Amino acid sequence: MAIQLSDHFDYKKLLKFVFPSIIMMVFTSIYGVVDGLFVSNFVGKTAFAAINLIMPVDMIFGGVGFMLGTGGSALVAKTLGEQKREKANRYFTMMVWITVISGAVLSIIGIAVMRPVAVWLGADGGMLPNCVLYGRIMMGFSISFMLQNALQGFLITAEKPNLGLAATVAAGVTNMALDALFIVGFKWGVAGAAIATGLSQCVGGLIPLIYFLRPNTSLLRLTRTKLEAVPIVKACANGASEMVSSVTSSVVGIFYNFQLLKYAGENGVAAYGVLMYVQFIFAAVFIGYSMGCAPVISYHYGADNHAELKNLFRKSIILMGAIGGGMVVAAQIFALPLSDIFVGYDMTLFKMTVHALRISTISFLIVGFNILRLPSLLPSTTVVCRQRFLSCGHLSSSLPRYCFCLFYLVWTAYGGRMSQRKFLRL
Repeated sequence: MAIQLSDHFDYKKLLKFVFPSIIMMVFTSIYGVVDGLFVSNFVGKTAFAAINLIMPVDMIFGGVGFMLGTGGSALVAKTLGEQKREKANRYFTMMVWITVISGAVLSIIGIAVMRPVAVWLGADGGMLPNCVLYGRIMMGFSISFMLQNALQGFLITAEKPNLGLAATVAAGVTNMALDALFIVGFKWGVAGAAIATGLSQCVGGLIPLIYFLRPNTSLLRLTRTKLEAVPIVKACANGASEMVSSVTSSVVGIFYNFQLLKYAGENGVAAYGVLMYVQFIFAAVFIGYSMGCAPVISYHYGADNHAELKNLFRKSIILMGAIGGGMVVAAQIFALPLSDIFVGYDMTLFKMTVHALRISTISFLIVGFNILRLPSLLPSTTVVCRQRFLSCGHLSSSLPRYCFCLFYLVWTAYGGRMSQRKFLRL
């Protein structure tokens, strides 16, 4: 029997409902990981460092898609909970149009500013052309990237999470196959990695879009609509926490790349890149859970079912703690093989990465609570200010999470002999 938003959720039913969303986000995170894996092993560590240097910039622009998808799906789910299905479909269609328009505008801006941004980040020599090329190609696919992120949330709201899973798996497999073809077969380097990722995002965005364009059995479908300022503002405000969280995470990455490039060179940026990839996959589990339960909580909020809201809150807190503990144990066990997959060809870089990975992943004991506190547990537009406040605090809360990692990478780069005065200048 299909699980509905209006159901009462025990642990089994809750995990079954959010599982497709978790797998969706894991496969989405694999895009960058697969690019890095192929580039590192078949193009070289300079190109690998280049895509890691520019990737946070792409993620800043992509954060708009998360905002529209999360905020829009929460608004639509709340409207469905109020038993206003026609209105919910108008809001859904409107948010899809806003996503397409925003993606087109951001593509133009991103392509135009990519070179000066890469220079500002410190890219030079062989890294600069690779940064610019990879970044511009990725920005050219902004519409498909944002549509994919946004429609994943709406598929959950439409009670079709398995379709979202199928679309994401298809996109992930496409990315892997095209990376192998373009990088290993055609020798296109970082351009091949970017094109493969962009085309796979088209697959992930078009499958759900075509589904909603046709008559379907879900709660949502695309219909005639008009732009309405109030619901757009509400959706953007409600999803602003997701965007701010994405932006602040990217800003933290930029800050550390600045210092690592200065003190540890390409090795530091490359090692930090491996850390980011592992963290992408681990964090994707928490983000997928948050996305999966957000429409459920929004629905019960709209239906004024406070007993079920408390039930979901208690179960979510327990699950986040258990999953986070398991991730820390897994990271300690698999630090060696994970590092070997990416940088096993360079022993100095390999040792640096293993130690940094074992330090940084301890943070996942609490990362799940940090991610879950966003829109999934605060669905009401009346608490948007609280969401934004918590998300803006993400920048400061992320700094301790990486400080030991940064210290170790830089210390290792100097052979453990860095003077106290030089380290304090970091």
